[in-house]
Amino acid sequence: MTTNLLLISDTHIPGRARRLPDAVLRAADAADLVIHAGDWVSAAVLDELSEHAEVLGVYGNNDGPDLRARLPEVARREIEGVRFAVVHDTGDARGREVRMPQAYPDVDVLVFGHSHIPWDTTAPGGLRLLNPGSPTDRRRQPRHTMMTVLVDAGELRDVRLIPL
Repeated sequence: MTTNLLLISDTHIPGRARRLPDAVLRAADAADLVIHAGDWVSAAVLDELSEHAEVLGVYGNNDGPDLRARLPEVARREIEGVRFAVVHDTGDARGREVRMPQAYPDVDVLVFGHSHIPWDTTAPGGLRLLNPGSPTDRRRQPRHTMMTVLVDAGELRDVRLIPL
């Protein structure tokens, strides 16, 4: 069985946008699971996404007590035989491929946010590191972004960074 994932992070609603872009909501409708790597800012974003798909998320440094009461700092789930972890902040980009396998030795894929910079690398030893950027706050990036991923038979297939 194939599982369709939508990866987003750093929505910062209502600070950076009033609402989720329509493209994100359409992608959520097509997803089996939405993974959000924190900095929602408003719990209404979690509620809205939950109306479109199942949501696996964590709180970020800009999330208040309401979201921290509902979400963990680190979320873990096995999907189609692939072990995922989700966290908001992984620290400095320098050395990330060395630090994260040490911090998450029992994980195949680490989804993270915080930087608003899309990231897709594989660390020595095989840990896949994915940051979908932000669909609402591109900062210094050329476009707002999100990612889609297909998980099938223990493998990631068709990892796509989608500009909005």
